[in-house]
Amino acid sequence: MVGYVFGCVVHAAGDLRIEERGTTEPGPGQVAVGIEYGGICGSDLHYYHDGGVGDFRIREPLVLGHEVVGRISGGVDGLPEGTPVGIHPATPCGKCSECLNDRRNICAYSNYLGSAARNPHIQGGFVQQLIVRTDQVRVLPAGLDLRTAVLAEPLSVAIHAVRQAGDVDGKRAMVTGSGPIGLLVVAALRQAGAVEVIVTDLHETPLALATQVGATQTIKVGDTDWPDEIDVAIEASGTAAGLRTCLERVRRGGTVVQVGTLPPGDTPFAGNVLMTRELTLRGAFRFDHEFDSAIALLANGLNVAPIVTHTFPLGDATTAFDLASDRTVASKVLLDLSADTRR
Repeated sequence: MVGYVFGCVVHAAGDLRIEERGTTEPGPGQVAVGIEYGGICGSDLHYYHDGGVGDFRIREPLVLGHEVVGRISGGVDGLPEGTPVGIHPATPCGKCSECLNDRRNICAYSNYLGSAARNPHIQGGFVQQLIVRTDQVRVLPAGLDLRTAVLAEPLSVAIHAVRQAGDVDGKRAMVTGSGPIGLLVVAALRQAGAVEVIVTDLHETPLALATQVGATQTIKVGDTDWPDEIDVAIEASGTAAGLRTCLERVRRGGTVVQVGTLPPGDTPFAGNVLMTRELTLRGAFRFDHEFDSAIALLANGLNVAPIVTHTFPLGDATTAFDLASDRTVASKVLLDLSADTRR
């Protein structure tokens, strides 16, 4: 098993390379996974375009990717080679007060695949063979296609955001931003019982996808036809304008959840609206147990297929990243890491 595989590595803003990476045998408590598909996330795009995500900046070459699925290729009894698996990208410390209070997603000491939050960086999953802890692996249900299962990680983010909003059953919800996370939030809201889901975006293509996954109304930014009495608003665009829209459009006493990653530094927001209307503003960061919930929902046929719009071989990663950045054309773009990269 020792040898070389190919991985997708960012060195700086605009500098994305397909490079050979050394492989090792899995150690105790570890397993080797041959990665087949990886989903390009908004954070991967920020590393590629900006050299960082929020306040996390690239300081050394970083293998990108945390939305990955594949098949066991060695390392542990009870998981035969070829077993299809999803990979939970987080390894929290298990000792801090957050972990001990079942809030492991906000563990300050957690490592996360493909993240520059620590130095040395935590290398990611866009590599043809990945060694991970055995407790990060989830055996996928029979019949769940890997191209669908790769959505388990971003769907987990969406489920967590919806849970942060509280009980949405029978309520009217709004989502600002219909990128992949926003679209998955739409699906998660409908699955949780929201009777109406209104979605906003700058572009027609993602709004059309929102309708396909369960939105009951779409609004192109700039239109004035806004519904009244929105109970819950989930901000998934990662913009100050999106946050303002949520705060201004949700009903008095309503709830706003921020799941989109805002630009680095301070973001101005309508604080007086928050105060005078007694709104609840909550953050939603990553996920934990929701990963298992997401896999179960995907296996049970949750309608998310329209979100995956393109698939490229690893060798065409730059093309894939460029296309994934254009939301007038693409939504979730996958890398096929099982394809031959040597041309």
